[in-house]
Amino acid sequence: MSAVEVVPAPAIAVRDVQPDDTALIAAIYAWHVQHGRASFEEVPPDAEEMAQRIAHLCEKGYPWLVAEWHGIVVGYCYAAPYRSRPAYRYTVEESIYVDASMTGRGIGRALLEELIARCEQGPWRQMIAIIGDGENNPGSQRLHRQLGFEVVGQLRSVGFKLGNWRDTLIMQRPLNQGDWALPN
Repeated sequence: MSAVEVVPAPAIAVRDVQPDDTALIAAIYAWHVQHGRASFEEVPPDAEEMAQRIAHLCEKGYPWLVAEWHGIVVGYCYAAPYRSRPAYRYTVEESIYVDASMTGRGIGRALLEELIARCEQGPWRQMIAIIGDGENNPGSQRLHRQLGFEVVGQLRSVGFKLGNWRDTLIMQRPLNQGDWALPN
């Protein structure tokens, strides 16, 4: 009789958001609102508000994903309309947040790779990343560059939070054929 090889489950699993994820998502985001450099919100939304945000985007067909580390939600990302006017309908803005204690493990990369793949299955042709406090957020810049984003602009001192001015770095990448073809 031969031994059965046990293959361990991957440490990181990315999946669609579920209603039970809302409290953990709200907690991850709360840390970023209160201590991080990426979010320009000043008061963290509670789980109920976060559930409404998730439902609003999912109902419109935008992907919202979570990353699990050994079965525990430790990060999330989503795509949203870049702007509300109709001409922007083929462009999405992505957002990504990882539990502050879990950075450097490839969670952000796994999330963003899957989000890009999901968005390429939809009608969208461009993805925008608005990186809060971009000059002081090298990890986010590096991740986005590695996945095909390039810097297309910077807005200086457009936010004031936690006692100092914050810039935003604007990065962009094409989805599918980008602007090489007309939309479907």
